[in-house]
Amino acid sequence: MLLAVDVGNSNTVLGIFQGDELVQHWRTATDVERTPDDVALTFQGLLAFAGLDFGHNIHGVVISSVVPPVTDTMREMVARYFPFPPLVMEPGIRTGIPLRYENPRDVGSDRIANAVAAYELHGGPAIVVDFGTATSFDVVDAAGGFVGGAIAPGIHTATDALVQKAARLPNVEILAPPTAIGRSTTSALQSGIVYGFAGLVDGVVARLREELGPDVTVVATGGLAPAVREACRSIDVHDEWLTLKGLRLIWERNTTR
Repeated sequence: MLLAVDVGNSNTVLGIFQGDELVQHWRTATDVERTPDDVALTFQGLLAFAGLDFGHNIHGVVISSVVPPVTDTMREMVARYFPFPPLVMEPGIRTGIPLRYENPRDVGSDRIANAVAAYELHGGPAIVVDFGTATSFDVVDAAGGFVGGAIAPGIHTATDALVQKAARLPNVEILAPPTAIGRSTTSALQSGIVYGFAGLVDGVVARLREELGPDVTVVATGGLAPAVREACRSIDVHDEWLTLKGLRLIWERNTTR
């Protein structure tokens, strides 16, 4: 089995693949203060819930991380608890797609994994909208190359900033209100957040389509996608585990079985 780990700024997502199938997945908080032993204890505990064990079931580990201190922690954890090194998404790794970006080293490894999975599963051109700490738009052209995209504030990032700056605005659950016209402060905030971000997504996608052409598949992923994807008019597919699937594909392209 393959353990795929996607370390984001807010959450770390784990997936277990048996062949091509994602058989287990978990989402934990990203914490730069945790030691390799802390991480190992958490991972082993989650695996145990599924009847799995580090030593007997996992034959490979692939890691994407946009948090450098946690990247180092993950390397050390794998070195200490597994009899093989991890495959870490970094320059020199074979991804199978060209990076048509001004500085390829600037591209987040999660965005590359998204592009790999989107092209493999849905063809090109494609746009991946990843709802996380940031809302990122990853663009794959018809030939399967990563050509760039756009990055906007994430839903929680923007909402937290608004609540912190406006003393009388409360934290609210992020879900669509019964009507777009909010009749209370709570429903007004929910309307602005949900339909505001849906409008942002649809607007950016429309501009990207103008450059790519109309025949584009738009894929939503990320932990916050369920909060607004139903309000978006431009999303064709929702795949919550797209990044993990991309990591599996990249691992296979770099590993001789």
